Amino acid sequence: MTEAPSLTPRQIVAELDRYIVGQANAKRAVAIAMRNRFRRERLGGEMRGEIIPKNILMIGPTGVGKTEIARRLATLAGAPFVKVEATKYTEVGYVGRDVESMVRDLVEAAIRMVQDERRADVAEAADAAAVERVVDLLHPETRTAGAAQPMNAFAQTLGSIFGAGYQQPHTAQPAAATASPAATDESRTVRESARADVVRGFYDVRLVDVEVEETPQLPPGMLGGMDPSMGGGGADMGEMLGGLLPKKKTRKRVTVAEARRIFAQEEAQKLVDMDAVKREAIRRAGENGIIFIDEIDKVAGREGRGPDVSREGVQRDILPIVEGSTVATKHGPIKTDHVLFIAAGAFHMSKPSDLIPELQGRFPIRVELDSLSVDDFKTILTQPRNALTEQYKALLGVEGVELTFSEDGIHQLATYAMQVNEQTENIGARRLHTVLERLLEDVSFAAPEDHGAVVVDAAYVKDRLSRIVESANLSTYIL
Repeated sequence: MTEAPSLTPRQIVAELDRYIVGQANAKRAVAIAMRNRFRRERLGGEMRGEIIPKNILMIGPTGVGKTEIARRLATLAGAPFVKVEATKYTEVGYVGRDVESMVRDLVEAAIRMVQDERRADVAEAADAAAVERVVDLLHPETRTAGAAQPMNAFAQTLGSIFGAGYQQPHTAQPAAATASPAATDESRTVRESARADVVRGFYDVRLVDVEVEETPQLPPGMLGGMDPSMGGGGADMGEMLGGLLPKKKTRKRVTVAEARRIFAQEEAQKLVDMDAVKREAIRRAGENGIIFIDEIDKVAGREGRGPDVSREGVQRDILPIVEGSTVATKHGPIKTDHVLFIAAGAFHMSKPSDLIPELQGRFPIRVELDSLSVDDFKTILTQPRNALTEQYKALLGVEGVELTFSEDGIHQLATYAMQVNEQTENIGARRLHTVLERLLEDVSFAAPEDHGAVVVDAAYVKDRLSRIVESANLSTYIL
């Protein structure tokens, strides 16, 4: 696949077509937005700071691909991505999540992304160090003479208080006899042989005792009930006090393969510079982050009385985030000026014009997504890389069932899905999940005992679904 940052809009649309059916206008809009970021990165000086992303408002019924387009776009771009629901937020002064938490979630997603990349970069070195630690467990007599002794818990606490300059007092150690050259050569030979055996998995099932460090957790409520998800400082205080407390070590009996995995994680953590990770994550979230705000239509009502009193207040709280502001996070401040916001809603009971004018102006690109047709359903069932029919073939193939979908069977499935959507609530492509699950219920139940071939043709589909689909009452509860 072409490297993500250099993808042209046409190539971006082609990549999205592999997973999402139709919706050409929405795909073009997000492709242009993504390419504009590539163009902006190549500008210099003052102009680069002046160019802000053109946020997108997607309008369309549920199940037509709004969320999937945004999610796949973020994957293509390698950008931090979070999906939030506008209905989860409340106006300042009400109990609930504040809108700034969506930016904090984006920073956390960026940190996980950068941390995974850094760990992958040092994976080879971490695994080599882990192998050495496993060999130390298997043949402690071959350890290098004069290896540093670990600090005790009290010394660790003093070190965290007074800094790295604090040294643990040296205790008198009995003078060790000087090893003979022959013994040294023999230890080296044993160690090299053991190392090779560990690498090739010879010792994988052998049980060994390992010590695993656990970060001490402060009791709930000790910090006054501050909730970091709502912008409180509980997480920061917990991390600070956690550094003052000695690390608790738990002794576990595990296989060599598991010990190697545990050691590799610990060694990778030592090799990764977390300060650099946080700096890069904040930069990446601010420059390339994507926040998808779903159900924006649910807060589009005007100010009124009753349970909807805070709708317009939520919009006004979202406005400065979308306009561009600085949000404080536990990893440092982040500017939202260049974060791409994609809002989406069905707008059945309201219109985009019901949003406050200031917020409307911050979503200059509006795209309307089309409802899905029978032909679209047929394509969804067969064409995408993650097609539902291929998923069921693979799942039942594990049990030895050979599942085949005929062309007329696919057509009948799509027809029934469209018919149920018209009779009941239109949930778009998600209807295919319910219809297929009901269709293959008997096969899935009997698959472990009954192996063989199953052909899903039009007759098979009608036999199992016709009575349910034709009864509007049954369709409401079953499909």
